[in-house]
Amino acid sequence: MRRVVITGAGVISALGPDLPSFWAALAEGRSGIRPIKAVDCSALRFSNGAEVQDFDPFLHFDPKVASQLDRTVQLGGVAAAEALGMSGLTLDPARTAVVTGCCVGGKTTEDETYRQLFEEKKTRFDPLTIPKVMANGTASWISMHHGITGPAYTVSTACASSAHAIGQAFWMVRAGMADAALAGGNEAPFCLGMLRGWEAMRVVAPDTCRPFTVDRKGLILGEGAAILVMETLEAATARGAHILGEICGFGMTSDASHITMPSAEGAAAAMRAALADGGLAPEQIGYINAHGTGTPANDVTETRAIRSVFAQPPAVSSTKSMHGHTLGAAGALEAVASLLAMERGLLPPTANFTQADPACDLDVIPNMARPAQVEAVLSNSFAFGGLNAVLAFRRIS
Repeated sequence: MRRVVITGAGVISALGPDLPSFWAALAEGRSGIRPIKAVDCSALRFSNGAEVQDFDPFLHFDPKVASQLDRTVQLGGVAAAEALGMSGLTLDPARTAVVTGCCVGGKTTEDETYRQLFEEKKTRFDPLTIPKVMANGTASWISMHHGITGPAYTVSTACASSAHAIGQAFWMVRAGMADAALAGGNEAPFCLGMLRGWEAMRVVAPDTCRPFTVDRKGLILGEGAAILVMETLEAATARGAHILGEICGFGMTSDASHITMPSAEGAAAAMRAALADGGLAPEQIGYINAHGTGTPANDVTETRAIRSVFAQPPAVSSTKSMHGHTLGAAGALEAVASLLAMERGLLPPTANFTQADPACDLDVIPNMARPAQVEAVLSNSFAFGGLNAVLAFRRIS
């Protein structure tokens, strides 16, 4: 089987409009959580989120094109363009795959359509409403805009969507089904209908996201996109490409138990599967980017899972404390954070940390990034529905 490496990455998030701003905020432990602007939250139980600030689609798309794309696709398209630019890869259209992850699709378009229907009693709507709300919109846009004719599809597995997408794209390149792939995820959930749905679950914090702390009160919703460019090690080396790291393992499991309550056994099995797929021993892992939602149930369960896999757990942090929980895009943003942590020798912190929870007895890198040279890292994604996906990356040797 072929070795697969990452040669490009693009990110747009609450931490900034591109990869450099994303990394700068992670390195500083600076949170992008602030009052939500897109929706009037005065009647909701929460008002904070991790929005992409001051995003102007007309800086990235022709006005006619921008009007045909939901915000979630616009974000994904921007991240893909940055990733390809960084990689410098000359695409072979038929031998390149596009695999994206998206949890809820074009919700801002859908929400506005229903508002017009029920509030304004409209009977005529944008003829592109259905294409704009499709969850596969970003995969389709990337393939069409960049002329990619190889496999292109979208995975929708709630908060594990983009981790599943990256893992499947990795397996495709490793097995020779494609020679290169663009993989990642996107999400733009800030509309009243979505926020009302999350409010009903009682899992969103009223202030901020404090993973692994004793006084954590829940997650904070975020939006954004991240895309990785992957190709074979042989091809990347031959063209002298800068390599961020090797993607070497992917593990996925299903809890087969509860629709919302996480399972330590299922999460642990996914981590073990990623290690086995990558030929890694637990002691080679120097850092884990945790799923780390900041909910009472998740953080304790993930701690138990990590401790069942690692006799001596490595350093762990949750970058959701800074970029929020971006749902279908979460695994992709966190994969980029994991790769950069390994490549640049700096482990991002768990921000907003106050007091340790004895039930979360891990080294969670509180508040300040930590210099460390690590050989390999894991990125955990555990979704509603009991769907688990774990990615393993290592340094090129």
